[in-house]
Amino acid sequence: MVNRNAAEKALNLIRSRLCNPNFIFRPLCDSPDSNYSKLKFIVSSSVTEACNNSVLLLGPRGTGKVAVLELVLEDLLLEYPDMITLSGGVVFQIRLNGLLHSDDNSALKEIARQLCVEHQLVFSKMASFDDNSEFMIAMLRECGLAHKTVVFVLDEFDLFTQGKQRLLYALLDAMQSVTSQAVFIGVSCRLDADQLLEKRVKSRFSHRKLLFLPPSEEEIYRLLDHVLSLPVDSNLPHDYAMEFNAKLHSMFSDERFRQIIDSFMNFSPTVRHLVKFLFRAVSDMDLKLSNLSFENFKSAISSLQRQPKMECLRDCSILELYILVCMKRLEVKEQNSYSFSAVMKEYKSIHDSFQTSDYYSQDVCLRAFEHILQRGLVCFADGRGRIQSTEFRPVKLLISFAELSQGLKAHHLCPAILQKLAA
Repeated sequence: MVNRNAAEKALNLIRSRLCNPNFIFRPLCDSPDSNYSKLKFIVSSSVTEACNNSVLLLGPRGTGKVAVLELVLEDLLLEYPDMITLSGGVVFQIRLNGLLHSDDNSALKEIARQLCVEHQLVFSKMASFDDNSEFMIAMLRECGLAHKTVVFVLDEFDLFTQGKQRLLYALLDAMQSVTSQAVFIGVSCRLDADQLLEKRVKSRFSHRKLLFLPPSEEEIYRLLDHVLSLPVDSNLPHDYAMEFNAKLHSMFSDERFRQIIDSFMNFSPTVRHLVKFLFRAVSDMDLKLSNLSFENFKSAISSLQRQPKMECLRDCSILELYILVCMKRLEVKEQNSYSFSAVMKEYKSIHDSFQTSDYYSQDVCLRAFEHILQRGLVCFADGRGRIQSTEFRPVKLLISFAELSQGLKAHHLCPAILQKLAA
């Protein structure tokens, strides 16, 4: 019973860590060359030296761009509590999102609204673009005189570059023309986001870029140890925490566990997917065993790597598998355009060559073909709709050759000849 109670506490602790991005990214911020250190230097220089800065955070989704930014602002608030604009005890940021505010008028209106809320002013919905621009410039000047730093965060930054880019020009131009302390931070998953800027906007941008990449294998293991290891000086029983950590580190050195991590690295090694992976593994933890097991991580990686097309292949009939293999053989022969009639010719040639027992009439094959069309494994290659008969419309496979081969191996009734033909 004691171990079960300790296991429940450990489970709740690990779950709370997984829900806290600041805790997760902390071990990746130790190096002076980390993006955390570089971004903190840029923002802190605006705070301490009363200057303006601009930077772009670029990288794939799930690599921690926003999480690292939040961590930097949180740490700076503790270091300079009187020099960063506050709102309700937290770091005040003017936040915009390209999905919501890509229109220049609505974006500048949202900036004015957030400034009014921060400084307890009356916001006018009827103000024009020029009125809001003048108000923003005046507020930046006042914040600069009061030695307050304002942080502009533009998420989905690449969407703001569409159109005439009036907002970006007004914002960057205001930061250059008034005495203010402001930081302009654009966040985007497009690595070429800075190349989308107009010449007049680009001339006012500092051209600083921080590239966020998925963690390396070494960083993955550091994160695993950081998130899953239990503290020995907490309210958890000391002996239980020591035993839990010892079994965890022993599992890390197991070759089977390393294969799971390799599989994860090949799938999608972002921090976001790592958190999902660990959450699934922890949720499967058996409280009676009171420890994380290899099976927990094995089931987690299986659920994370679910492939709907592979599941559809496992439910296909033998005839449907034959049709898919025939289509694959036609594509290998570099027939870029083929119809159901061509598939039937290939099907007949296989039967004649190998004298297979699985041979059906054209009407039965057509019904099987329509079934795999409905499953989304095959689609028409033209846009003629119902004008042309199904038998004569060009079609194409929607699964790769590797997926087809793997699906045939996993199918419990797949004939050996099909696996040979698809190899």
